[in-house]
Amino acid sequence: MNPVQEHFDLETRRHFFKRGAMGLGVPALASLLGRDIASGAKGVVSAKGGLPELPHFAPKAKRAIYLFMAGAPCQMDMLDYKPKLEEMYNKNLPDSVRKGQRLTTMTSGQKRFPLAPSKFKFKRHGKSGAWVSELLPYTAKMVDDLSIVQTVHTEAINHDPAITYICTGHQLPGRASLGSWLSYGMGSENENLPGFVVLTSTWTGRQDAQALYNRLWGAGFLPSKHQGVALRSKGDPVLFLSNPPGVSAAARRRMLDALKKMNQRQLDEVGDPEIRARIAQYEMAFRMQTSVPELTDLSKEPERIREMYGPDSRKPGTFAHHCLLARRMAERGVRFVQIFHRGWDQHFNVGGHLPKQCKDIDQPAWALVQDLKQRGMLDETLVIWGGEFGRTAYCQGKLTRQNYGRDHHPRCFSIWMAGGGIKAGVVHGQTDEFSYNVVKDPVHIRDLNATILNQLGIDHERLTFKYQGLDTRLTGVEEAHLVKGILA
Repeated sequence: MNPVQEHFDLETRRHFFKRGAMGLGVPALASLLGRDIASGAKGVVSAKGGLPELPHFAPKAKRAIYLFMAGAPCQMDMLDYKPKLEEMYNKNLPDSVRKGQRLTTMTSGQKRFPLAPSKFKFKRHGKSGAWVSELLPYTAKMVDDLSIVQTVHTEAINHDPAITYICTGHQLPGRASLGSWLSYGMGSENENLPGFVVLTSTWTGRQDAQALYNRLWGAGFLPSKHQGVALRSKGDPVLFLSNPPGVSAAARRRMLDALKKMNQRQLDEVGDPEIRARIAQYEMAFRMQTSVPELTDLSKEPERIREMYGPDSRKPGTFAHHCLLARRMAERGVRFVQIFHRGWDQHFNVGGHLPKQCKDIDQPAWALVQDLKQRGMLDETLVIWGGEFGRTAYCQGKLTRQNYGRDHHPRCFSIWMAGGGIKAGVVHGQTDEFSYNVVKDPVHIRDLNATILNQLGIDHERLTFKYQGLDTRLTGVEEAHLVKGILA
């Protein structure tokens, strides 16, 4: 990437008329017309920043909330009911099913691959008749609000490349995350809050969980102002948000004004776009000193709302607390909120750890969807739930009727989506009797990301950024398809 060339590209795109002989009249008129056009198109909102050509078409959703279960939930213990496994308890996974698939080093050395049926009971729910495990009683109550996709798949078989892949579109680090692409393309609806916010929740299951890295919400090659802002649960929500003792808001303002002049002088001299990003980030930080404390103060939330999200909503840092915060962010125009909940890597002790993980997330996720729905916001808010891959039908380690472990499985796993133009009460796709291979309507993670962008009014093939001589995009160079079966 050539910073000088990028500087001139940005000047051409956003400041041509300002620097031209026609003065400020034309850009002012264009701005007013843009707002009028935006407000007149269904689902389109006035935004600050972003690309002038976006949205590519009228969006179904204005914003998205991504509930990410880091570590890979066990699909056949939660959403993908496989009664055939009960009949084949402790029998070896047939070679005709595995088809030579590579395994992780954690099970590749096993002498046997004994099939492990779920110990948890399943029932049909709702008008859709979706099968849901007893571990998810609240999710079961809202199946007619959801599209459950059973056939998501990926090539990545280990956590770090897999979670990097689904979050950034590439298995290797360095690419921009989904939230950063949305911030870059669509801008922000709120000048006083970031367009992309990340929350990392506490969890009660297996405690030695996979690490999360800032690059999962990083901007990669995009301007750094588009990276996700991670809010903390203790102390200042953002480090150094509060002024130190003896520094008033007026003094801070004078300091930032002087700093902006120095940065602007440097920007005019060298044209480095990161200086522009630095100026914007300083200004955002100053505005956040007021907006973030108000956002994170839940004391005025009605008691019935706190009860809806469950008792953990009163504990900062929990998934329930973060789901309530996500709804407040959606109300305030935050474009993309991503909540990471760790501890889903159940190689052993599924019987002990998985119920705790499901209890962490089941009621809060239900409450988030219902809360948005009762406020008339679900239609314009896309909610996504899922992980980076699935888990094996065969057991890792010792198998008993009451307990077992499951290894990583990239060939199929379950996610659900709600709101934002997603068809309600749908179960999309079908896996084989072992939840091992897709037999109908496969959905690659590229397809999933393309569909998310589509619901926000973005053609994934047209949202690009010039990087290392290529028009780079979230979905990469391979073909991606919209998951039309779940679109309303």
